[in-house]
Amino acid sequence: MDILVKPIVTEKMTGLSERFNRYGFVVDRRASKPQIKKAVESLYNVTVASVNTMVYGGKTKSRYTKSGVITGKTSSYKKAIVTLEEGEAIDFYSNI
Repeated sequence: MDILVKPIVTEKMTGLSERFNRYGFVVDRRASKPQIKKAVESLYNVTVASVNTMVYGGKTKSRYTKSGVITGKTSSYKKAIVTLEEGEAIDFYSNI
């Protein structure tokens, strides 16, 4: 099971990482907090202080087109906010 799906690199998460040393990840829905902590520590070589998770449910979306109404659904996902110890940091831009 691949625990970390992708990091969340948005303006809001960048602000959180600068102020509170917190980083966001989209994770597998079945992953637990200890599994997320272990995965982040092994992948980025940092020490994790705490992990907060939240599950986002998918929303139904519809739009009106010339051929009629098109409906669909956005996918649901689980998000983890990882707080690192003092002095630790993750650089997502080092591979670019």
